[in-house]
Amino acid sequence: MATGRSNQPPQQPMNRSIRYQGAIICDDHILLIRHREHATGRSYWLLPGGGRESHETEEVCIQREMLEETQLEVTVERLLLEDDDIPMGVYQRLKTYLCKIVDGDIRPGYEPEIDAAQQYAIAEVRWFDLKQPDEWEILLENSAFTLTTLHRIRAILGYCNEPLS
Repeated sequence: MATGRSNQPPQQPMNRSIRYQGAIICDDHILLIRHREHATGRSYWLLPGGGRESHETEEVCIQREMLEETQLEVTVERLLLEDDDIPMGVYQRLKTYLCKIVDGDIRPGYEPEIDAAQQYAIAEVRWFDLKQPDEWEILLENSAFTLTTLHRIRAILGYCNEPLS
């Protein structure tokens, strides 16, 4: 007789006040993921990341999110940015960490949270050349916040002469 219980353990609650995201850098390129909304087909680019589970450290959260969304194992080197989220965003704050690849083959990952997976999928992962920001503009036209974040990361990492605020 069915009891309505799942054989899987209950999911740990996520910390939704902060989005932990990773700037995976390799050979002067940064990795972004493209979300595509199921209902509208609208796409936008983001740094991979998400919410922290209650039992996780920030570093473990970043490593889990990078593996889920890009299929890459990473090491977390240091905090790069801490910002307010965009207006009407899911989170209150964003913390962006510099990451380096340890292992794995890059490919679009998945969204393990059922509610989020019903709204969008990770459609693509792509490298963006930190030395050639003029090549990003068309690809990031629906991702203005990500574009601004990338320019700030470039400034922090020394890819441009004038830091942006």
